[in-house]
Amino acid sequence: MARGDQIYVMRPLAGMDGVYEHHGIDCGDGSVIHYSKATEPPTIRQTEFSAFSWGNRVFVKQYTVCYLPDIVIERAESRLGEQRYSLLENNCEHFATWCKTGRSVSEQLATFGLDAAMLNPRSSRRMMEDAVLANDPAMALQQFDQARRNMAIARDQLQRQMQAAQKDMDTWHRVAELALKQGKEPAARAALERKVAAKRELTDYQSQLDQLDILAADLERNAAALHQRIALSTSPEHQDWG
Repeated sequence: MARGDQIYVMRPLAGMDGVYEHHGIDCGDGSVIHYSKATEPPTIRQTEFSAFSWGNRVFVKQYTVCYLPDIVIERAESRLGEQRYSLLENNCEHFATWCKTGRSVSEQLATFGLDAAMLNPRSSRRMMEDAVLANDPAMALQQFDQARRNMAIARDQLQRQMQAAQKDMDTWHRVAELALKQGKEPAARAALERKVAAKRELTDYQSQLDQLDILAADLERNAAALHQRIALSTSPEHQDWG
Protein backbone atom coordinates (compact mmCIF):
# COMPACT_ATOMS: atom_id res chain seq x y z
CA MET A 1 0.00 0.00 0.00
CA ALA A 2 1.15 3.51 -0.80
CA ARG A 3 0.06 7.14 -0.65
CA GLY A 4 -2.94 7.71 -2.93
CA ASP A 5 -3.95 4.04 -3.14
CA GLN A 6 -7.63 3.14 -3.16
CA ILE A 7 -7.87 0.55 -0.43
CA TYR A 8 -10.70 -1.57 0.93
CA VAL A 9 -11.47 -3.94 3.76
CA MET A 10 -14.19 -6.55 4.05
CA ARG A 11 -16.86 -5.53 6.55
CA PRO A 12 -19.59 -7.61 8.26
CA LEU A 13 -23.31 -7.15 7.72
CA ALA A 14 -26.20 -8.55 9.76
CA GLY A 15 -23.83 -10.74 11.77
CA MET A 16 -22.08 -12.21 8.71
CA ASP A 17 -18.36 -11.59 8.17
CA GLY A 18 -16.90 -10.31 4.92
CA VAL A 19 -20.17 -9.35 3.25
CA TYR A 20 -19.26 -6.00 1.65
CA GLU A 21 -16.21 -3.89 0.81
CA HIS A 22 -15.53 -0.64 2.65
CA HIS A 23 -13.34 1.67 0.51
CA GLY A 24 -11.10 4.62 1.28
CA ILE A 25 -8.01 6.52 0.17
CA ASP A 26 -4.65 5.80 1.84
CA CYS A 27 -3.00 9.11 2.78
CA GLY A 28 0.40 7.45 3.24
CA ASP A 29 0.85 8.81 6.77
CA GLY A 30 -1.08 6.20 8.74
CA SER A 31 -4.44 7.75 8.01
CA VAL A 32 -7.29 7.08 5.56
CA ILE A 33 -9.95 9.36 4.07
CA HIS A 34 -13.24 7.52 3.79
CA TYR A 35 -16.98 7.70 4.37
CA SER A 36 -17.06 7.01 8.10
CA LYS A 37 -20.21 5.72 9.77
CA ALA A 38 -18.77 6.40 13.22
CA THR A 39 -20.80 9.60 13.07
CA GLU A 40 -24.42 10.27 12.15
CA PRO A 41 -24.98 11.12 9.42
CA PRO A 42 -22.07 9.28 7.75
CA THR A 43 -19.29 11.75 7.01
CA ILE A 44 -16.16 11.78 4.85
CA ARG A 45 -13.41 11.95 7.46
CA GLN A 46 -9.66 11.44 7.76
CA THR A 47 -9.16 8.80 10.43
CA GLU A 48 -6.39 6.62 11.78
CA PHE A 49 -5.71 3.50 9.72
CA SER A 50 -7.01 1.27 12.53
CA ALA A 51 -10.39 3.04 12.50
CA PHE A 52 -10.68 2.08 8.84
CA SER A 53 -9.35 -1.49 8.97
CA TRP A 54 -10.86 -2.67 12.27
CA GLY A 55 -7.82 -4.94 12.45
CA ASN A 56 -8.77 -6.80 9.27
CA ARG A 57 -6.71 -7.39 6.15
CA VAL A 58 -6.62 -4.39 3.80
CA PHE A 59 -6.56 -4.78 0.02
CA VAL A 60 -5.49 -2.38 -2.76
CA LYS A 61 -7.76 -1.67 -5.72
CA GLN A 62 -5.62 -1.88 -8.85
CA TYR A 63 -6.08 0.34 -11.92
CA THR A 64 -4.37 0.48 -15.30
CA VAL A 65 -5.06 4.21 -15.63
CA CYS A 66 -5.64 6.56 -12.68
CA TYR A 67 -4.65 9.91 -11.20
CA LEU A 68 -1.26 10.57 -9.67
CA PRO A 69 -1.13 10.15 -5.85
CA ASP A 70 -1.00 13.90 -5.11
CA ILE A 71 -4.11 14.48 -7.24
CA VAL A 72 -5.93 11.57 -5.57
CA ILE A 73 -5.22 13.01 -2.12
CA GLU A 74 -6.22 16.50 -3.26
CA ARG A 75 -9.54 15.20 -4.57
CA ALA A 76 -10.19 13.23 -1.37
CA GLU A 77 -9.40 16.24 0.83
CA SER A 78 -11.72 18.43 -1.25
CA ARG A 79 -14.68 16.41 0.02
CA LEU A 80 -13.77 16.20 3.71
CA GLY A 81 -16.85 16.85 5.85
CA GLU A 82 -19.30 15.78 3.14
CA GLN A 83 -22.49 14.19 4.51
CA ARG A 84 -24.31 13.03 1.38
CA TYR A 85 -23.94 9.27 1.81
CA SER A 86 -26.27 7.11 -0.27
CA LEU A 87 -25.96 3.33 -0.50
CA LEU A 88 -27.00 3.27 -4.16
CA GLU A 89 -25.63 6.55 -5.50
CA ASN A 90 -22.85 7.89 -3.24
CA ASN A 91 -21.37 5.21 -1.01
CA CYS A 92 -17.78 4.72 0.16
CA GLU A 93 -16.74 3.01 -3.08
CA HIS A 94 -18.33 5.71 -5.24
CA PHE A 95 -16.26 8.28 -3.31
CA ALA A 96 -12.93 6.41 -3.39
CA THR A 97 -13.26 5.51 -7.08
CA TRP A 98 -14.06 9.15 -7.90
CA CYS A 99 -10.91 10.24 -6.08
CA LYS A 100 -8.80 7.68 -7.92
CA THR A 101 -10.26 7.79 -11.45
CA GLY A 102 -12.79 10.63 -11.68
CA ARG A 103 -15.63 8.14 -12.13
CA SER A 104 -18.23 7.86 -9.37
CA VAL A 105 -19.01 4.15 -9.68
CA SER A 106 -19.44 1.16 -7.37
CA GLU A 107 -18.45 -2.15 -8.92
CA GLN A 108 -19.76 -4.19 -6.02
CA LEU A 109 -23.25 -2.73 -6.49
CA ALA A 110 -23.09 -3.55 -10.19
CA THR A 111 -21.97 -7.08 -9.31
CA PHE A 112 -25.09 -7.51 -7.19
CA GLY A 113 -27.25 -5.83 -9.83
CA LEU A 114 -27.75 -2.82 -7.56
CA ASP A 115 -26.25 -0.05 -9.65
CA ALA A 116 -27.99 3.29 -9.34
CA ALA A 117 -29.17 3.31 -12.96
CA MET A 118 -31.12 0.13 -12.35
CA LEU A 119 -32.64 1.24 -9.05
CA ASN A 120 -33.27 4.91 -9.79
CA PRO A 121 -37.05 5.11 -10.37
CA ARG A 122 -36.89 7.73 -13.13
CA SER A 123 -34.14 6.11 -15.22
CA SER A 124 -35.48 2.60 -14.61
CA ARG A 125 -38.99 3.66 -15.64
CA ARG A 126 -37.60 5.14 -18.87
CA MET A 127 -35.63 1.95 -19.51
CA MET A 128 -38.75 -0.18 -19.10
CA GLU A 129 -40.85 2.08 -21.31
CA ASP A 130 -38.18 1.88 -24.01
CA ALA A 131 -38.24 -1.90 -23.68
CA VAL A 132 -41.99 -1.97 -24.26
CA LEU A 133 -41.49 -0.01 -27.51
CA ALA A 134 -38.48 -2.06 -28.60
CA ASN A 135 -38.41 -3.88 -31.92
CA ASP A 136 -37.26 -7.06 -30.19
CA PRO A 137 -39.93 -8.09 -27.64
CA ALA A 138 -38.06 -11.27 -26.69
CA MET A 139 -34.98 -9.25 -25.72
CA ALA A 140 -37.17 -6.81 -23.79
CA LEU A 141 -38.69 -9.68 -21.81
CA GLN A 142 -35.19 -10.87 -20.95
CA GLN A 143 -34.41 -7.38 -19.65
CA PHE A 144 -37.50 -7.49 -17.46
CA ASP A 145 -36.52 -10.89 -16.08
CA GLN A 146 -33.05 -9.57 -15.25
CA ALA A 147 -34.59 -6.54 -13.57
CA ARG A 148 -36.76 -8.82 -11.42
CA ARG A 149 -33.67 -10.76 -10.32
CA ASN A 150 -31.80 -7.54 -9.56
CA MET A 151 -34.69 -6.25 -7.47
CA ALA A 152 -34.89 -9.50 -5.53
CA ILE A 153 -31.19 -9.14 -4.65
CA ALA A 154 -31.70 -5.50 -3.70
CA ARG A 155 -34.68 -6.36 -1.51
CA ASP A 156 -32.73 -9.07 0.29
CA GLN A 157 -29.79 -6.69 0.88
CA LEU A 158 -32.02 -3.91 2.21
CA GLN A 159 -33.95 -6.28 4.48
CA ARG A 160 -30.68 -7.54 5.97
CA GLN A 161 -29.59 -3.97 6.62
CA MET A 162 -32.95 -3.16 8.20
CA GLN A 163 -32.65 -6.18 10.49
CA ALA A 164 -29.16 -5.08 11.53
CA ALA A 165 -30.38 -1.52 12.21
CA GLN A 166 -33.33 -2.82 14.23
CA LYS A 167 -31.00 -5.03 16.24
CA ASP A 168 -28.76 -2.02 16.93
CA MET A 169 -31.77 0.01 18.08
CA ASP A 170 -32.86 -2.70 20.50
CA THR A 171 -29.33 -3.17 21.83
CA TRP A 172 -28.70 0.53 22.49
CA HIS A 173 -32.13 0.84 24.11
CA ARG A 174 -31.20 -1.90 26.58
CA VAL A 175 -27.81 -0.30 27.20
CA ALA A 176 -29.48 3.05 27.93
CA GLU A 177 -31.93 1.46 30.36
CA LEU A 178 -29.12 -0.36 32.19
CA ALA A 179 -27.01 2.81 32.38
CA LEU A 180 -29.94 4.77 33.85
CA LYS A 181 -30.53 2.10 36.48
CA GLN A 182 -26.87 2.35 37.44
CA GLY A 183 -27.04 6.14 37.56
CA LYS A 184 -24.67 6.58 34.62
CA GLU A 185 -26.46 9.40 32.83
CA PRO A 186 -23.65 10.30 30.35
CA ALA A 187 -23.46 6.67 29.24
CA ALA A 188 -27.25 6.56 28.92
CA ARG A 189 -27.30 9.70 26.77
CA ALA A 190 -24.56 8.29 24.54
CA ALA A 191 -26.50 5.04 24.14
CA LEU A 192 -29.69 6.92 23.28
CA GLU A 193 -27.81 8.90 20.64
CA ARG A 194 -26.64 5.63 19.07
CA LYS A 195 -30.22 4.35 19.22
CA VAL A 196 -31.46 7.45 17.39
CA ALA A 197 -28.73 7.03 14.75
CA ALA A 198 -29.79 3.42 14.20
CA LYS A 199 -33.41 4.52 13.90
CA ARG A 200 -32.48 7.07 11.23
CA GLU A 201 -30.60 4.38 9.36
CA LEU A 202 -33.62 2.08 9.59
CA THR A 203 -35.86 4.85 8.24
CA ASP A 204 -33.47 5.42 5.33
CA TYR A 205 -33.45 1.73 4.44
CA GLN A 206 -37.25 1.63 4.64
CA SER A 207 -37.43 4.59 2.24
CA GLN A 208 -35.17 2.77 -0.21
CA LEU A 209 -37.33 -0.34 0.11
CA ASP A 210 -40.48 1.71 -0.58
CA GLN A 211 -38.86 3.09 -3.73
CA LEU A 212 -37.96 -0.43 -4.76
CA ASP A 213 -41.62 -1.45 -4.37
CA ILE A 214 -42.70 1.46 -6.61
CA LEU A 215 -40.14 0.41 -9.19
CA ALA A 216 -41.28 -3.22 -9.02
CA ALA A 217 -44.89 -2.18 -9.60
CA ASP A 218 -43.81 -0.13 -12.62
CA LEU A 219 -41.89 -3.10 -13.96
CA GLU A 220 -44.91 -5.39 -13.72
CA ARG A 221 -47.16 -2.84 -15.43
CA ASN A 222 -44.70 -2.45 -18.28
CA ALA A 223 -44.20 -6.20 -18.54
CA ALA A 224 -47.98 -6.64 -18.82
CA ALA A 225 -48.08 -4.01 -21.57
CA LEU A 226 -45.30 -5.83 -23.42
CA HIS A 227 -47.08 -9.18 -23.14
CA GLN A 228 -50.24 -7.53 -24.51
CA ARG A 229 -48.31 -6.09 -27.42
CA ILE A 230 -46.85 -9.53 -28.24
CA ALA A 231 -50.29 -11.13 -28.02
CA LEU A 232 -51.78 -8.56 -30.41
CA SER A 233 -48.93 -8.93 -32.89
CA THR A 234 -49.41 -12.71 -33.05
CA SER A 235 -53.22 -12.70 -33.27
CA PRO A 236 -54.69 -13.82 -36.69
CA GLU A 237 -56.17 -10.41 -37.52
CA HIS A 238 -52.74 -8.79 -37.17
CA GLN A 239 -50.83 -11.31 -39.28
CA ASP A 240 -49.88 -10.64 -42.90
CA TRP A 241 -51.04 -13.58 -44.98
CA GLY A 242 -49.50 -12.21 -48.20
